[in-house]
Amino acid sequence: MTADAADLDYGSIGALSGALRGRKVSASELLEHTIARIEALDGPINAIIVRDFDRARDAARAADAALDRGVRLPLLGIPLTLKEPFNVAGLATTWGFPHFKDFQPAEDALVVSRLKAAGAIIIGKTNIPIGLRDFQSYNDVYGATNNPWDLGRSAGGSSGGSGAALAAGFGPLSIGSDIGGSIRVPAHFCGVFGHKPSLGLVPLRGYSLPPAPPVPGQGDLAVVGPMARTASDLALSLDVIAGPDETRDGIGYRLALPTPRHDNLRDFRILVIDTHPLMPTGDAVRAAIGRLAERLERSGARVARSSISLPDLAESARLYMKLLNAARSPRLTPAALADAQGLAAALLPDDRSLQAERARGWSMIHRDWLATDAARLQLQQRWQQFFREFDAVVYPAAAVPAFPHDHSEPFDARQLDIDGKLTNYSDACFIWADPASTCGLPATAVPIERTPSGLPIGVQIIGPYLEDRTTIALAGLIEREFGGFVPPPTLSAM
Repeated sequence: MTADAADLDYGSIGALSGALRGRKVSASELLEHTIARIEALDGPINAIIVRDFDRARDAARAADAALDRGVRLPLLGIPLTLKEPFNVAGLATTWGFPHFKDFQPAEDALVVSRLKAAGAIIIGKTNIPIGLRDFQSYNDVYGATNNPWDLGRSAGGSSGGSGAALAAGFGPLSIGSDIGGSIRVPAHFCGVFGHKPSLGLVPLRGYSLPPAPPVPGQGDLAVVGPMARTASDLALSLDVIAGPDETRDGIGYRLALPTPRHDNLRDFRILVIDTHPLMPTGDAVRAAIGRLAERLERSGARVARSSISLPDLAESARLYMKLLNAARSPRLTPAALADAQGLAAALLPDDRSLQAERARGWSMIHRDWLATDAARLQLQQRWQQFFREFDAVVYPAAAVPAFPHDHSEPFDARQLDIDGKLTNYSDACFIWADPASTCGLPATAVPIERTPSGLPIGVQIIGPYLEDRTTIALAGLIEREFGGFVPPPTLSAM
């Protein structure tokens, strides 16, 4: 093995693929290096909670044989991880519920099949909160995941294990999911990149609460997408996993995403938002976004801090809560439903319109859902109009950087300190999932700097529906011009 160990720890997919094709390192050597790093460092982090090292070694040997034959695949020989709820044949899928700890699906999720077909080596699954309900990744099956930047703080949720694994150098790619910021918040907390795709872009078959069968179809609000340490790796992996389900829409449709709107920062028209009418934003996050806006302007981008074209964010947040209630209720067990009801009660509890919505009960009757969906369609049209004037929105991923662990119950009694003011715990992260979740828009999380104490700060870049390449391209330009991922210094002391 001649590749530098640091490159193997934190190399991009492109760099690792080049080393594999140039035979500077074999797939088996890269895998063993990654396994050794996990075994050495993951104890106090607890990111990789389901390990599949033996089958990964078989896959690595097969990848080496394919490389020797000159086979070229986008992920050939690349070790990666998956969020726990993705079905992998022969591995447990629990969603964090102890009563599912013995459930093993018979077949891979469609996304997993696509990754394997692209040559990827699945090394394991990453930790989550129970029922995917929290912004901290802990459960009674696997315990808690700690942030590699500060072990006393959350790595985020619900894809927190994936964010922590990437920050710790446990492979260059992890696949997460997002209905309420579950890719974007861990990326922000852990200083990595993440992409919430446009709704319906990546199929969900095989991503379902046990023991539901892996049927084709599209959920409402929920998406699955890549997390990585570079924007280019987001783009590469999205190309692998995106596209219609071959057993359903793929019969008549093919994916043809448009190219990015622009290739240079100076051509982008960007609206920068750092506040919300219903939620305070912490000074650290606001200051970082302000400095990013200044850097963008100096680079020639056309930056605005307000616009009359922007849809009403308060109205959108209320609509999001209604849709989230409806989207989550069918798939939850009674225990998880109670948890989710507590989360809903915590979201904007002083907002009377949301209090009235909660009083109507967790599930909607169909007539009410149709009215809510009609309101969403109108909001989507307003965003469509907005993106004729702007190319992207820079938006907080959460109100604060990674916060200290708080596993207290009941969930809705938790509070979070935002610059000395106690705020409802879920508000600080949950409200920022809207509007990208409400209207099915793509959103790319990108690290932009760190707090004086060293915690990462990121933003999400929201773009027009199905223009995922534009938000990823802007994230890549920000990464190139201003710097992107850096390894957590705490790992060197572990």
